[in-house]
Amino acid sequence: MRKLMKLKPFISLCLALMILFTTEGVTAMADELPYDSYNYDYREYIHYTPAPYIPDRTVTGLDFTFNGEALGKFNNPQDLCQAPDGNIYIADTNNNRIVVLDSAMKNVVKVITTFTNNGAEDKFSSPYGVCVSERGWLYVADMKNKRVVVLDENDALVQIIENPQSESLEDGFVFSPMKVTVDYADRVYVIAQNMFEGIMVFESNGQFSNFFGTIQVEISGWEKFWKRLATKEERANQQLYIPTEFTGIDIDPEGFVYASNIDATGIQGVRRLNPRGEDVIKKGSNENVGGDLQIAGNSDYAGPSQFTDVTYRENGIYSCLDRKRGRIFTYDYEGNLLYIFGGLGTQEGTFQLPVAVEDIGGKIVILDATKGAILCFTETEYGRLINEAVSLRYDGDEAEAVAIWERVLQLDENNELANTGIGKAYLTAGDYEKAMHYLEIGMARDYYSIAFKRYRNQVLTENASWFLTGLVVLIGGWFVYKQVKKRKKGEVE
Repeated sequence: MRKLMKLKPFISLCLALMILFTTEGVTAMADELPYDSYNYDYREYIHYTPAPYIPDRTVTGLDFTFNGEALGKFNNPQDLCQAPDGNIYIADTNNNRIVVLDSAMKNVVKVITTFTNNGAEDKFSSPYGVCVSERGWLYVADMKNKRVVVLDENDALVQIIENPQSESLEDGFVFSPMKVTVDYADRVYVIAQNMFEGIMVFESNGQFSNFFGTIQVEISGWEKFWKRLATKEERANQQLYIPTEFTGIDIDPEGFVYASNIDATGIQGVRRLNPRGEDVIKKGSNENVGGDLQIAGNSDYAGPSQFTDVTYRENGIYSCLDRKRGRIFTYDYEGNLLYIFGGLGTQEGTFQLPVAVEDIGGKIVILDATKGAILCFTETEYGRLINEAVSLRYDGDEAEAVAIWERVLQLDENNELANTGIGKAYLTAGDYEKAMHYLEIGMARDYYSIAFKRYRNQVLTENASWFLTGLVVLIGGWFVYKQVKKRKKGEVE
């Protein structure tokens, strides 16, 4: 025991040095990242967090050879996707080709530049969007050729979707497809240039069906009033109230369409559209799924984000790409903002013109048009824990998520989502007192009210017998008091 006491100062010094070097190591790692990772708290203040994802590798066309020759640099690529077989398809737009990489992005599987059309060789012209269906068919938004080209798994032409005809289309409309995706029934969803009525839907036979998910622009009563009073010249100079154009599209396993758009208000930059085209997305406690919140006087964050693409990941989680500041915003199925990372620049791990986002093998992958590169980001322990906890909640395993949320709080003690997650778990388990504690820290007012009401009812139920006994005693005591007082009054008289 005495020897241990003599060693105590030495042990304390070692522990202090370990903590110091560990802290410095973590800080140095955070400082090395070329971007900030952050979130917003309940009061909409910026809250800096550990990095959920860090740069892993960058892939360019210069990394590959194909058929014994250099593949060459990607030139203004605009889209990428992962096929069901794992291969990665890249729309190498200005090179007029589709480049296919293996799932590890280590080798070129094939390069598609031509296909046979009615016995003749046909070529792409600025292929802008790319998608592979569940059956393995390739859909290419061949923009300058004003068509969608559909090839089978052997690269043979299946059909060409072009020159759509409908009474709902304006006269002189030019079909210039930019993004394309396909659902389980082989319906084709197309985002076309200068098409503000919504996403164009084509049946499996290529016939134009209808518009999908049109964004209605709301005009205030004040604006309507002044438009009535304005002269013809003044009305001509006023703002045109044109519906917002979609920018990116993806489909989840249940058939819901996720579509990004540029929202000038910064409130809603993404929609979740049901089969009827109705937006059913949840917006979280602050009613915002538009990226950065409005922070006056801070040029790094002020002004609305510009979502250029969206990818559905798993278990209700989806990520949106902001081309304005080069950031990735990730939300859960309830519309809660999970984490933010990324930025613009020339350093490794930053973007110049990000145009597409995908989840490939658990990595978040960004396509940069200006760099002509694919940037891969891998999750840290912080990101993995949040993803895992949200997935457990999505599956209804609230209790199992508690331990994971507690580990999140060890890394980020101010994480409101973690406190709310723990509070919800205790609420489900019936421990309302603990639920109130965590929900209050997490600023989850609605759930706190539920926990408080249940806790109040529980306290009343558990103490009902004592309450009734006390009430009987009080009534009895009051009755005895009245009788005694009455008797004393009689004696005095």
